[in-house]
Amino acid sequence: MSADHTNRKHAIVMGGSMAGLLAARVLSDHFAQVTLIERDALPAGPEQRRGVPQGRHTHGLLGGGRNVLERYFPGISQTLVDRGALTGDIVRETRWFFEGGCLNRPESGLRGLLLTRPLLESGVRERVLAIPNVVRRDDTAVEGLVFDASSQRVTGVRVAGETLAADLVLDATGRGSKTPQWLEAAGYEKPQEETVQVALGYCTRFFRRKPTDLNGDLAVICPATPEGKRGGVLLAQEGDRWTLTLIAYFGNYPPEDLKGYIDFAQTLPAPYIHEVIRTAEPLGDAMSTRYPASLRRRYERLKRFPGGFLVFGDAMCSFNPIYGQGMTVAALEAVELEKTLASGDGDLARSFFRRASRLVDIPWSIAAGGDMRFPETVGPRNAGVKFINWYLSKLHRAAHRDPVVALAFHKVGNLLAAPPSILHPRIAFRVLLGNVKSARKSAQADPVRVTA
Repeated sequence: MSADHTNRKHAIVMGGSMAGLLAARVLSDHFAQVTLIERDALPAGPEQRRGVPQGRHTHGLLGGGRNVLERYFPGISQTLVDRGALTGDIVRETRWFFEGGCLNRPESGLRGLLLTRPLLESGVRERVLAIPNVVRRDDTAVEGLVFDASSQRVTGVRVAGETLAADLVLDATGRGSKTPQWLEAAGYEKPQEETVQVALGYCTRFFRRKPTDLNGDLAVICPATPEGKRGGVLLAQEGDRWTLTLIAYFGNYPPEDLKGYIDFAQTLPAPYIHEVIRTAEPLGDAMSTRYPASLRRRYERLKRFPGGFLVFGDAMCSFNPIYGQGMTVAALEAVELEKTLASGDGDLARSFFRRASRLVDIPWSIAAGGDMRFPETVGPRNAGVKFINWYLSKLHRAAHRDPVVALAFHKVGNLLAAPPSILHPRIAFRVLLGNVKSARKSAQADPVRVTA
């Protein structure tokens, strides 16, 4: 990977969604000018965009992501609440259904934001575009990268028949990034790609929300099981609405027609979602999407990479969306980008990709490991993944009653703690104790089992 110059006059960010906006925010502290290029015409308010088809589906901002947003945009949570977003304790006010029961719900201090993707993105976009040295160029498609004569460094991009020169170009164009093809055309190797094929299908609808629904709780998380392969996520949203995404792995996907949709909800592992929507007023039409596989591009393993260029967000790693990690990972990558720029490392790309890889390892292991519970999933399997999934099933059973175990799980899920923390002897002992107690109660309730 080529060494980077210290000149920081102009940076270009390709892609104006959450990842691009967060990258632009960080770069604005280190470059005299940042140009944000977006293919779509950016709306003035919280409207859906053609380039963000996922924007119509249920989104989650994990605790780690919210912390980063407050760091870069102080007071943004309150601004979004003033515009209709809801906030609450994501443990105490959510029904997390795992292994046949809801996890214990103590006060956690983990405050979540519940809002649609367009409302969140518009709030962040408003803050970024208000930064004096950030320039927007929306309704503009990047046609390719521009290299120096030796192809050792990216010196800009081609847009609308002209060349925009830059000291740094950052690709935040998402899963459909053209960077691998552009690198290959310039004589570089494409990054290795890892996939976890899940053949996921999901369908989202909005419903009118009443204060009495779920006795005031704000969300239901009901993951699919290897047996039923169906799950759902119900979240309170602005405008007195519920957003519901029903999911299925490997076929038998949720239908769009209202009756079929409600009937599908009745087949989930827990009854809570169906109990809400069977009498709720539907709002608008259904939206369906297929998601074939999670994709990780291993830029950190390349031996050669051009200077003056970085890849960011979903362009580097695209996660199974049911885990709600994408926006939070992009936010945490922004922190790593800031650290890399502040370090003065001469090889910016190598340093950033190394940092980002360590960060991505955690959510990737969570999502890939969870998907490996399904025997039909195609991806790398090993004894470690099998052990973790076995252990998590035991942890979830213990967490039905134990608030300490439940909180340990939620901190990992919100990317506030590393996965090994749930294996700490203090937590492992409580998991063991909880399963022993559960087995004793089951045996006492089933004399036949005692005899066996």
